[in-house]
Amino acid sequence: MKIQFNTDKNIDGNDRQSTYFGEMISSSLDRFSSQITRLEVHLSDENSDKSGPDDHRCLIEARIEGLQPVSVTHTADTLEHAVKGATDKMKSALTTIVGKLQNKR
Repeated sequence: MKIQFNTDKNIDGNDRQSTYFGEMISSSLDRFSSQITRLEVHLSDENSDKSGPDDHRCLIEARIEGLQPVSVTHTADTLEHAVKGATDKMKSALTTIVGKLQNKR
């Protein structure tokens, strides 16, 4: 499962951050790694320099072999919470999709 990170101009995307979030996402979605060909993670800070509640956003798009992409988004007060929330939502969505696929067989 390949994970690609994209950040907006307000977030400094570095290798350390990509490694940390990549490991967090990989460990959480590991059981779906055979179905997922690629994950695209988009990190953004909605309010730029201003602080505010829920101003960090994480959008995760999963490319699943033979299906349309699935995307989820989560906003939170920190990037870590935004990534965790989006990862939890993706895990739930993939559980539903994979379950439906297995029931068809």
